[in-house]
Amino acid sequence: MTLLDSPTAPAAGQDRPKPPARGAATLRDLGLGIRFAAAGGREGWIRTLLTAVGVGLGVALLLLASSVPHMLDERSGRDQARSQARISDSPDADAVKSDISVLRINTTTEYHDRTIEGYLMRADGAAPVRPPGLDRFPGADEMAVSPALKELLAAPGNELLRERLPYEITGTIRDAGLRSPGELLYYAGSDTLTPASGGHRIAGYGDPREADPLPPLLIVLTVMVCVVLLVPVAIFIATAVRFGGDRRDRRLAALRLVGADIRSTRRIAAGEALFGAVLGLLIGLVFFLGGRQFVSSVEIWDVSAFPSDLVPDPLLAALITVAVPLTAVLVTLVAMRSVVIEPLGVVRRGRDRGRRLWWRLLMPAAGLAVLGFTGRIDAYTYAPVNPYFIATGAVLVLVGLALLLPWLVEACVDRLRGGPVPWQLATRRLQLSSGAASRAVSGVTVAVAGAIALQMLFAAMNADFNRVTGQDPSRAQFAAYSEDVTGEAATSAIEQFRATKGVEAVIGSVQAYASKPGVYAEDDIPPTTSLTIGTCATLRELARISGCEDGDTFVVHPPGDKDMSGWVDQAARKGEVVEVGSGGGKPLRWTLPADSPTVEGRTDPMGDMHYGIMATTGAIDAGTLPGAQITAQIRVDRSVPDVAEHVRNTAARIDPGMRFVTLDSVERDRQYASIRTGLQVGASVVLLLIAASMLVSQLEQLRERRRLLSVLVAFGTRRTTLSWSVLWQTAVPVVLGLAVAVAGGLGLGATLAWMIDESVSDWWLFLPLTGAGAGLILLVTALSLPSLWRLMRPDGLRTE
Repeated sequence: MTLLDSPTAPAAGQDRPKPPARGAATLRDLGLGIRFAAAGGREGWIRTLLTAVGVGLGVALLLLASSVPHMLDERSGRDQARSQARISDSPDADAVKSDISVLRINTTTEYHDRTIEGYLMRADGAAPVRPPGLDRFPGADEMAVSPALKELLAAPGNELLRERLPYEITGTIRDAGLRSPGELLYYAGSDTLTPASGGHRIAGYGDPREADPLPPLLIVLTVMVCVVLLVPVAIFIATAVRFGGDRRDRRLAALRLVGADIRSTRRIAAGEALFGAVLGLLIGLVFFLGGRQFVSSVEIWDVSAFPSDLVPDPLLAALITVAVPLTAVLVTLVAMRSVVIEPLGVVRRGRDRGRRLWWRLLMPAAGLAVLGFTGRIDAYTYAPVNPYFIATGAVLVLVGLALLLPWLVEACVDRLRGGPVPWQLATRRLQLSSGAASRAVSGVTVAVAGAIALQMLFAAMNADFNRVTGQDPSRAQFAAYSEDVTGEAATSAIEQFRATKGVEAVIGSVQAYASKPGVYAEDDIPPTTSLTIGTCATLRELARISGCEDGDTFVVHPPGDKDMSGWVDQAARKGEVVEVGSGGGKPLRWTLPADSPTVEGRTDPMGDMHYGIMATTGAIDAGTLPGAQITAQIRVDRSVPDVAEHVRNTAARIDPGMRFVTLDSVERDRQYASIRTGLQVGASVVLLLIAASMLVSQLEQLRERRRLLSVLVAFGTRRTTLSWSVLWQTAVPVVLGLAVAVAGGLGLGATLAWMIDESVSDWWLFLPLTGAGAGLILLVTALSLPSLWRLMRPDGLRTE
């Protein structure tokens, strides 16, 4: 009987069953792929979990990045809410004294390189305004502190800080009054603070002013930081969805044997990738929500956040939700184009035709062209800067480097021959399949290349955002200023600094203003100059004085400035009366001795040129000068432990509102410094992610080769030989990847430096970064060795 005569064959004229519609077939194949991923037994679940965990790590970091705008808005909002309310366009204008007004002075200090922000306050009435986060206004000698400062004060070994802040802790500042959980902040009460001692009167909190716009150079820098931190994450997610590809291809070959066609196998593979990506989304959400609960206890580079601040932007979160599964499907379909899956096996066509180079060079070249098309950016104007062109160009360059790496690895390993047994095992493995090793290293390549470009950009911008102050830290390391000049305080403050542990010398003086007395029109400015009072030793530091005794006075001219010297002579008339004082108080009349010699001024350690009238302490009583200020420039012995804290404690003891600064030859722009801090925080997180991704990829490759490893062990291969082969398999792609990263990073950095019209200051910035990348590889290899030794067992030859 023939097939036509078979009872199951359709009768003549009867329609054959129609094949399922394309949409229904697609859904059926996708569902079958999902079933394979979800119910594929232990091996299937391990493969799916590896993919999901890899994708989840990337998703968690993307959700964290999408939360940054909300976090910054919340932080800025709390900062503005606790700033004093303006009563006019002048930020220094005092409020009117009332029942709600408060006198306060900034008492911010530093302790072991950590900034402790603080305010000393005195209420004018019965209902004083309170800063956000305070339940009640602190009384005299009481203070409310942030939780972090309370913990720091209670910690052993911080006696010097407790001595500096001797107030009784009566309250804790709530989250609404803090920028971040780790902020060190306090509000202390006082019953002696007055406007004469530096108190500033306010009547409310909440400054509605918008933040100053970022300069064009910082916009470029911010865009590049975002690109460099997020592109490696995207590449890592694309790598994670290809975990377990070899085993999946063999299973699809079995499906071809039972009748599935090529399109069906691709749709089934897409279904597996889709399930792993969706599961990775859920795992990433769990990672993000779980990690958010502990974010307040994590502080990186002095930066922390409240859990409530980490809320992803809805649009960005929706984009991540759609883009991650779509990327997983597209990457899987593109990867399968180079694979021929037949009923009797799997053939990878890439080995026959080789990887093509020309199209891989187009992407970085296009990126550099886009950056060149953007043109130069003027650093001194606030002209609009298009961040999208900059981001697009940088992304094309970095992704192009990741695409170039597989070709370079394949081209190099094909030429490797001979060597020790571990080297031969490693090179032969790379010759057979270098794609997985290249994908594992691509994240490191992109991250290092981006970091090199950013470091070159930072170095090029350094001169624009770091100002030479002219200060001389070799003559003095600290300076202190106080307006509390009454009676003995004028001279005792300087003596207390001199008696402080570790202090070698103090250039201490009392400064006021002296003017020519007379009646002047409203628009006329009377001849005025400075009056500096100090010991002979102090005055010699401020002027070129040969002979000096207590009671002497001097007229000091600025060297080389005849106009200013003439102005000084008009105010400082020898043998005539001058009026000393400023700030609206009653001036003090004092006669400048006629025999006062004229000398030249000197630059002090702060970099300021001194001129005017100088007098020793015996010539005039410094404690009687209205509107005077104590200035102390202090040189210390750095070898004395905690010498800076001893000096700060003396300053706080003399006057809690004393301004205290550290002398530095270079001053860094705050916005520039904050962006650099953000880069350091983000780079630390991305490096951890890359290390985790490489470890997962390494474990997945070892698991795929479990049977091969067992065979080698069964034939007598030593474990040390296999361990070295694993190291070489990782090291060869890493060396090539770092070479690509250095070349691409230097090219991108030079282009960015050209855009901001700066020259490259250091072409060797890549050395520390490549060292960090190599160290990361060694760490990952060391962590994978226990798994390797566990897989090198003869029982791995068992099969079912």
